[in-house]
Amino acid sequence: MQEELTAPVSARTRLRLGELLLTEGLVTEDQLMLALDEQKRSGERLGRILVSNRIITESQLVRALAKHYAIDFLDLDESLVDPGASRMIKESFARRYQALGVGWEDDRLIVAMANPSDVLALDDIRSLTGAELKPVMAEPGQLNRAIEKAWRSASEAEAMLRLTSDVDADDDVMANVKEAAEDAPVIQFVNELIIRAVHDRASDIHLEPGEVELRVRFRIDGVLQDVMQVPRSIQNAVISRLKIMGDLNIAERRLPQDGRVSLQLDGSNSVDLRLVTLPTAQGESVVVRVLDRHSGVINIANLGFQPDTLTRYESAYRRPWGAVLVTGPTGSGKSTTLYATLGELNDPNRSIITVEDPVEYHLNGVKQVQVNRKAGLTFANALRSILRADPDVVLVGEIRDRETATIAVEAALTGHVVLSSLHTNDAASTPARLLEMGVEPFLVTSAVTCILAQRLVRRLCDKCKEPYAPRDDELLAAGWADIEGSIDGTPEFFRPVGCGSCAKSGFRGRFAVQEVMPMSEEIIGLVLKRGPSDEVRALAVAQGMRPLRQDGLLKVGLGQTTLEELYRVVV
Repeated sequence: MQEELTAPVSARTRLRLGELLLTEGLVTEDQLMLALDEQKRSGERLGRILVSNRIITESQLVRALAKHYAIDFLDLDESLVDPGASRMIKESFARRYQALGVGWEDDRLIVAMANPSDVLALDDIRSLTGAELKPVMAEPGQLNRAIEKAWRSASEAEAMLRLTSDVDADDDVMANVKEAAEDAPVIQFVNELIIRAVHDRASDIHLEPGEVELRVRFRIDGVLQDVMQVPRSIQNAVISRLKIMGDLNIAERRLPQDGRVSLQLDGSNSVDLRLVTLPTAQGESVVVRVLDRHSGVINIANLGFQPDTLTRYESAYRRPWGAVLVTGPTGSGKSTTLYATLGELNDPNRSIITVEDPVEYHLNGVKQVQVNRKAGLTFANALRSILRADPDVVLVGEIRDRETATIAVEAALTGHVVLSSLHTNDAASTPARLLEMGVEPFLVTSAVTCILAQRLVRRLCDKCKEPYAPRDDELLAAGWADIEGSIDGTPEFFRPVGCGSCAKSGFRGRFAVQEVMPMSEEIIGLVLKRGPSDEVRALAVAQGMRPLRQDGLLKVGLGQTTLEELYRVVV
């Protein structure tokens, strides 16, 4: 900790720091006295002694020091660094003083420092930038990573400029394109792009060619955001590099292609990439799906279930047999819910087998089968073999056709728990969708035990959301009267503001709004009569199902999201 090592601190100041740690509940009196005794013997800083003895963490020490000196603390892992502000301080100064410009406030440059009490460093930075400064304190480890990232990105930009001047935009010779795609600057640029996408929690990277430049966008929390514009002169090199990584044919530009690749980032973090190319009038467009294995499988308690909804769902997947279906459009979190459900069922007493396309997360103790259509291994073929392998629980990534649907429901009838997903708009329309696929009504009603429909909505950023009171006509139009009284206590409504932690969007992360429809005797009878989905829905609601919109409204009233965000994903 630079501050602890260099700042002149008197015995009285050290005592005040100890008192602050004691007041914050970070140390006990006994721990503090032992640390002070060790300090007298060794002459080491008090904070260093407490950290080295693992009584407090580095983060707790830095936050306490920030309070001690009445200076704001900045969590750089949770904050967005303004690239323009970071370039205000030269790299040599940034590394020497462990200082980085992170943004602006009232025409003052906000400078994150490990030692914001270093007057000489502040004077040098003020002279260098010509700006008034607002120093804030940051963890040295976070600060070093942020400095490295800021100047690594700058080096990358300079390399790309050199590449732009070296590559002939009109030269379409394939050998030159391949050679350019394997140049170090292009490789570095693509790697940096992927690292940034993972850091920004992006689920997809979109590279879209235009007349003048290549547009790069990230999908973060379900919404596309512009990231950068790449010169068109290096468009072919960048796209070819991605195709080489995905083992695609770089000479084929007229037909769509898809591939996948696994990467190891920063020595430990592993990500899987799924690449899809699409020929357009302006050139090849590429979409890269980012699957961060490091994030792991989400616990089912963190999916956004209300307690009563989770109870209804849990009673279905805990049964010894039956098909549980998770439905919704693409990008509604179906796979995440299925994996979370599988995590609840995964124990040494069960044999669990999955058939997926692709295998998104690797689960210990689960046999996972990857669909391979080129080799003839389809969902249906794999499912037939799986049922002969003595499973207790079977997960079918997606039901896409009659054959897969029939085998899945028959498996549920023969004593297996079957988990699968289906593309339908709501729970009530799912039985009709299976009937349209050609599955016999008696199979649907006998095998399916529960249907869960869901959508993903963005979660308000807890660090910047602000309370507000919506108008009565807004609540009336939203259907608030249908859930009024469902919330314990007074409803709390919030709206987004935007801060560094959420990239100024006002939202950070997503959760699901759900409706759970158990297949009751009355619903089974209606499905056998091929009753319309509207009647099935009305009956399910009468039996206690909370529809998607009402579940979303309940979470709006709990301060988790906004009415506008709910309208974006739920009709």
